[in-house]
Amino acid sequence: MSSLELREVVKHYHAGGEPVRAVDRVSLTVAPGEFVALYGPSGSGKTTLLLLAAGLMTPDAGTVRFGERDISRLSPNDRALYRRREVGFVFQSFHLMPGGTALDNAALKLLSDGWSMNKAHRAARPWLDRVGLDERLHHKPAELSMGERQRVAIARALVNEPGLLLTDEPTGSLDSKRGRETLELLREICHERGIPAVLVTHDPQAVGVVDTVHTLRDGHLGAGLDADLEVVWK
Repeated sequence: MSSLELREVVKHYHAGGEPVRAVDRVSLTVAPGEFVALYGPSGSGKTTLLLLAAGLMTPDAGTVRFGERDISRLSPNDRALYRRREVGFVFQSFHLMPGGTALDNAALKLLSDGWSMNKAHRAARPWLDRVGLDERLHHKPAELSMGERQRVAIARALVNEPGLLLTDEPTGSLDSKRGRETLELLREICHERGIPAVLVTHDPQAVGVVDTVHTLRDGHLGAGLDADLEVVWK
């Protein structure tokens, strides 16, 4: 199994003509089978860190390694293959195809990798069952609740049985009970498959579910929760 390792990673943006360090010399290692939560205020760089790990962005400095490879040095085609075959990514906005069913959407990554429709559907069905959508397989996104759409997105992220799981606010559209169940499912998958998993969240329930907690603030990574976050949740 492979680890995710970010070493001295920097990512700059420009806002109002001034550079903003969304990620500022961040080093983070996530071991196989480790479920890590990233907390922090909006704009602190959490999602940027996920996009760097997924190969959807390249750092301005530093390295992003998954196993033996520096993802930031892969060609665009190889990064696309890495995302499609090795990464499960749950986006904060679901990015579902409005004309496709839950089953179509969950199978999308496999279809884009050349699988037949029947084979991709057979692979996707158990994951939809596992997130509690076994009776909603043939419903389109407009016919699903926000929470159900989120669960379709989670099934789609897991359908290729990824070696790395990255999730951006996966419980944001779920009630407390379903959110806890989702966090426990993600932990179970992480531990069961022995893969590194990174969760970006504001959900206080995650503290009791994940293995490790970090806080990202102004692009800087710290261990554990900031004191002000702890106060808010007490």
